[in-house]
Order: sequence, then C-alpha cells, then structure tokens
Amino acid sequence: MKTLSKPYFAILIAGIMITSACQPQPETQSPSPTKQFTATVQPTTAVLQGIPATNSEPPPNPDAPHQDVLDVTRLPLGDGKVSSSPQRGYVYSCQTQFNGGGAEGNPPWIDAGDGTWNLKEKISVTGQVDWPQHTFTMTVQGDQRILTTNDLPNHPTGIFPISPSDPAYQLDRNPNSIQAHSIHFSVPANPTIAAQPTCVGGEVGIMLSGVLLFSAFDAAGRDAVAHEVQDQCDGHPQEGGYYHYHGLSSCLKDNATGPSALLGYAYDGFGIYGPYDANGKELTDADLDECHGITSEINWDGKQVMMYHYVATRDFPYVVGCFRSTPSVRALTANGPGGPGGGQQPGANQQPSGNPQGSGNGQPPQAAIKACTNSAAGASCSFNTPNGQIKGTCQNPPQLGQLVCVPQGRAPNP
Repeated sequence: MKTLSKPYFAILIAGIMITSACQPQPETQSPSPTKQFTATVQPTTAVLQGIPATNSEPPPNPDAPHQDVLDVTRLPLGDGKVSSSPQRGYVYSCQTQFNGGGAEGNPPWIDAGDGTWNLKEKISVTGQVDWPQHTFTMTVQGDQRILTTNDLPNHPTGIFPISPSDPAYQLDRNPNSIQAHSIHFSVPANPTIAAQPTCVGGEVGIMLSGVLLFSAFDAAGRDAVAHEVQDQCDGHPQEGGYYHYHGLSSCLKDNATGPSALLGYAYDGFGIYGPYDANGKELTDADLDECHGITSEINWDGKQVMMYHYVATRDFPYVVGCFRSTPSVRALTANGPGGPGGGQQPGANQQPSGNPQGSGNGQPPQAAIKACTNSAAGASCSFNTPNGQIKGTCQNPPQLGQLVCVPQGRAPNP
C-alpha cells in the first residue's frame, strides 16, 4: 500500500471536518414517534368549499363589518337581458315577448346612453302605511316546507295608488292598491340541484316578510328595479293587489356583520340569502352562477351546512336568474295586464272537476303548466284531470309569462 504524504493527509482530514460541520446535527434526545410521524390538520373553509386555500383569504369572521363593492351610481341596466338558456347576467325567462305596461319612459336616474342607472338618485313612493293584519308562517312537515301568507308585509309601505301630489306620480302612475290574499303552498324542505336549470316566469319566490318576489322584469320586459318607482321598502302592488318585490328589499332584516342571513325561499325550495359572504364582503352577479346562486356554508334550519342557495344582490338580475331545481309552483297571483306575467289564483293548482282549461277565472290548471316544464313552444304535451287525460300542445298564452299545455282544438286563455 502506498503511504500518503503528511501534507496530503492533513488536507484530507481538514476536508472531512469541514464537511461534517455542514451536516445537520442529530437531536440530543430521541424524537417522539408521535411528533415525527403524525400531524393533526384542521380543514380550512376554502378546502371545505372546494376552493384552493390561499394566504390572502382570511378565515370566516362573523364579526367582520360589511364591505360594499358595487358602484351603485352606475349599476348595469337589465333591459332586454332575456336569454333562451341559462346565462350569467341574464334572466332565463319562460316568456320571451312582453307587451304589458309600466312606468313611463326612462326616469332621470337611468342613463340609456351607457346602459346604467343610479340607485342613489332614484326616488320612492311616499307614505308610511302599517299593516297590523300581516300574517306569515313557515313550518317543515316531513320533506315539505309549508308557507302561508296573506301577502301583507311586516314593514310599512308607501301610499298606493300613487297620489297625484306624490313626485313619483310624474314618473310612475301605479293605480293599484295593496290587498290581502290567502296564499298557501309548499316547496321541498331540502331541495337538490336538478340536471338542468328551469326557466322562470313572472314570480320566483317568497320572502320572510310574507311578500311575494317577482322576477327582475316588469310587464314590458324592462329592468323593473330600475324603471319602476317602488316605495321605501322596494315594493309595490300589481293589478290584482299583490304587493311584491323585484329585487333586494332594504326592509328585510339581514345580519349586521359577517355573512348574510336567510331572507326567503325560491319556488324550487332553495334559500334566498342577502349579499354578504362569510367575511362580510358584498357579492355581485360576477361572483355567482348563471342562476344567480352559489354553494357555500349557510345556516339552514338551525344547522350550518354546505348548500346551494340564491343571493339577493344590488345588481341585475337581482335574485333568481333561473331555477336550479324544479319549481313546485309557478305563479300564485291573479293574472292581469298590470302584472309582470301573473299566473293563477292562489289555490288554482287544485282545480274543480269538469274544467280542464282552468278554474273558471281564466287561469290554467297547475298540471297544464307543469306539463310544459322544460319543453319548447309547439311541443306535444298531456296532463291528467279528474275527467281523464288531456292532450295538447305547449303554448304561451298572452300575459301568462310561461308555457302551458293547451288542449287540442282550443285557443290559449286570454
């Protein structure tokens, strides 16, 4: 064996010492097996929602103050935003032609040139009318949510018909008065998302104030929230005397901080919540899907659940752009040219025998409406009555706002 020279041996020893100094030093005590091989990880809200967690997203904060993000002086105008299929920023409407009346022309808060309107400049119908006879109940029975109301609100309204002395009269001469109605219907207590969304008619749901919620359009097919002059609670009556909203009412009670509360129910059973997310940030149409909804954690019947729901925002289409599940009812109000599409009288889904065309008041039976759900105009249809099966074609009667199965040899109801 060749003997290393002393200088070379010294260099080799120094290199080994330097290399050893750069290596991690062992712990003086044996590591705990639990610390070395196991770890407890709490899932974040982002993970629960199926969204990649980022350091920029704070955890949910129920005490976070509400943060508005919309420029309400330049809200997008929804005139003509009718689609034949689900589309974000539009209303997937069963009705494609609108021939009704409404407010006169463009009010001063609408800028037709750039297609925007100014919420801060919009006026309201004056007056402070209380409704002590208001009634509204919601109960869950089995798999159904039972809703009963007389459509009178739990908050004050303006004076209707609009008085000629009211400044609103120069822009919107609503001649209708608010009346009580008996409304009783049910929706699924725990709805599920359908394979395909469904178009909406003139009505889309009911709010916890006991007031019906109509679609974003007026009878002329324009943005009702922008064009029509409502009262200080964003409501007004249609021809049948049904007081209603077209969008988010400022008089609905929401949480003061953090995520918004439940404000109502759509006709397919899904909840309608206010516009603020888990950290108090305002949601807009851009944050939602084509039906104006989202899946996130909400309080549902006293429990925190991850569930789909609609969001009532301050921008078009305001609440429901299409139904995410099959609606249990389509219309609960009296039909008429002053309404936004109308429908059947309350209880008209229970038709007397011998009258397959309607209930005697010119309204089609609910079975005839359901027979054309998700169908096109002209399609063959059928529905059952106490006197047997009726066959016909899907047609769009004037002012109804949705397709209905019209028996063969008969014209649609006027």
